[in-house]
Amino acid sequence: MMMYLHHQYHRFPLSLPHRSFRLPSSSTAVAAKIVPFLSMSTSSQETAMAEKQELLTQILEYHNQTKHSFTKYSRGPHGLDWANQPNPFRRYLAAPLLPLLHPSSSGNTDTPPYASLFSELPSPEPISKTTISQFFYNSLALSAWKTTGFSTWSLRVNPSSGNLHPTEAYIISPPVDSLSEHAFVAHYAPKEHALEFRSRIPSDFFAGFFPEGSFLIGLTSIFWREAWKYGERAFRYCNHDVGHAIAAVSMAAAGLGWDVRVLDGLGYEELDKLMGLDTFPKFSIPSRPVRGRMSEIEFEHPDCVLLVFPNAVGEFEVDYEKLGMSLLKFSNLEWEGKPNVLSKEHLCWDIIYRTAEAVKKPLETTKELIPQPSRSSGMISNSSYMGFTLSELVRKRRSAVDMDGVTTMSRETFYQVLLHCMPSGFGASGMKHGRQFTLPFRALPWDCKVHALLFVHRIVGLPKGLYFLVRNEDHFEEIRRATRLEFKWVKPDGSPDDLPLYELAQGDYQELSEQLSCNQEIASDGCFSLGMVAHLEPTLQERGAWMYPRLFWETGVLGQVLYLEAHAVGVSATGIGCFFDDPVHEILGLRGAKFQSLYHFTVGGPVIDKRIMSLPAYPGPPNVDA
Repeated sequence: MMMYLHHQYHRFPLSLPHRSFRLPSSSTAVAAKIVPFLSMSTSSQETAMAEKQELLTQILEYHNQTKHSFTKYSRGPHGLDWANQPNPFRRYLAAPLLPLLHPSSSGNTDTPPYASLFSELPSPEPISKTTISQFFYNSLALSAWKTTGFSTWSLRVNPSSGNLHPTEAYIISPPVDSLSEHAFVAHYAPKEHALEFRSRIPSDFFAGFFPEGSFLIGLTSIFWREAWKYGERAFRYCNHDVGHAIAAVSMAAAGLGWDVRVLDGLGYEELDKLMGLDTFPKFSIPSRPVRGRMSEIEFEHPDCVLLVFPNAVGEFEVDYEKLGMSLLKFSNLEWEGKPNVLSKEHLCWDIIYRTAEAVKKPLETTKELIPQPSRSSGMISNSSYMGFTLSELVRKRRSAVDMDGVTTMSRETFYQVLLHCMPSGFGASGMKHGRQFTLPFRALPWDCKVHALLFVHRIVGLPKGLYFLVRNEDHFEEIRRATRLEFKWVKPDGSPDDLPLYELAQGDYQELSEQLSCNQEIASDGCFSLGMVAHLEPTLQERGAWMYPRLFWETGVLGQVLYLEAHAVGVSATGIGCFFDDPVHEILGLRGAKFQSLYHFTVGGPVIDKRIMSLPAYPGPPNVDA
């Protein structure tokens, strides 16, 4: 039996908490607005507006239907079907396996100090088997095995809700000595730390679009892996994990002197072709939740593709229309290997797959200039960091299962952690935060949409209470008007000038933070916890329904920074996907869907379970798929 729930970080409590505090009533009604399309006839414009409205309505219905409340949780399975727990390792049967190097065998174990990467990247390394191996080893590989009693399970560098790992990764690369003499597409197999060769691609593909020394990383989601445990809310968690993976890839690339950018002008169909996913059997979505044997539900939904390129390269242009045309040829490629079956039987939550259809992004016929300006993150307390190299830190990251309720953090360290959570970094005098210029947020090609409501519990020198980190200062007045009139909105003592952190109210919020996070003590027993609040409905109205998963990606990127910062200063962290959505909004006084909490987090001193033994990631125990 595969069991790895010991290191889950979206924990589902056994019972609903009692409501022991009064909250003001809040309307959850949504009034969707329509953004008109330009340069269309009246009839076609009306049709496009109606279609956009329908998609927005569908997304907001999913979002509201999958909220947890004090009286009921979002729909999910009644108990766990252990006999059909999904295999966490996708393999392409009969595809050639290209083993990658491990640091001990590659002769290259040095990576820069973690904290140094926020100020300057090292000189870019060339693409080679050694550097590609190190890149995957520090981003998406296994980090350890754990065992206790009759249970053994693996951990990875990139975190995942429930340790279920719905995210798969592909590399699309020019020729690499000792790997492939041709440009190729391969699937990354983390258990083996190897590439599964899928197809040879046209030799002129990279030279025609990207600078020398570049390659692509594609990320996909297998919704079934999360839905097996979490039911309808799983679509949210899959997209948290995409964000964690984007940040993990960005940090590993930075250690090699490489920059990363999501190529978001490509649409769903182009991503499908690029990774050979259009060869999967098509899944017919049922009209209601159904149980049965349906292997086609294990298909991979293409999320995004990341361009990895040398940081010293000059500005270049990506022509998405031409790139999309070039990808039409990929439908004629020969693809090797057949995807393995992950479970014998399945339970389909139809709303997940209808929502995935609604957020499919079309190809943009635009051109994008890359890279964006790079800026350093704020640094006020280098002494807060423990001196880990990047590789040491990312491979020691763990999701805490419990917090000790005792560990404290200094105010200076707290401010330093938050400075690395800001998207814009240092710039010209008077520059506002909002544009995403710092590592790893610069991988995202949109302005920051996510803020943080902080519950401060054990920060020495800072009063306990509610605080708010405004990560896009263009939203400040809108947030202030949308929240309670009695909030102070004052800068706390000692806060750096370029850190838009505000005290809302003083008081002991430990019990409240625990209740809001599905009655989980881990939210109250840390140094601080937080809810990530996204500018939701206005963003969807402006950009389209396809931005919905991207808001969760942004929370995942922020969450990954919090994970790494916590470990870098000597504590730990855990992402919390189970929280009572609207009660969080009521604490702030929010109405409607303009601002919504999408992800919670806690940072503090971990409780170590000494019954669990750690084993090296490689070689792992034989015949264990967990």
